[in-house]
Amino acid sequence: MKIVGILLVLIGWLVPVAALTVTQSMTARLILVLLGISISLFGVLWVLNKAHLKHAIWKS
Repeated sequence: MKIVGILLVLIGWLVPVAALTVTQSMTARLILVLLGISISLFGVLWVLNKAHLKHAIWKS
């Protein structure tokens, strides 16, 4: 689960970086950047947080 979360964060980071070479349109870049941010936030706030809480130190 942690690997999936880390991969989502990396993919979310790569989407805006790749958007720089895909198009010159600012609207398309903005949409791709917002998509990348949402993917990264999903990976951090949902997937990684869920994996962390599953094995939290206070639960043992």
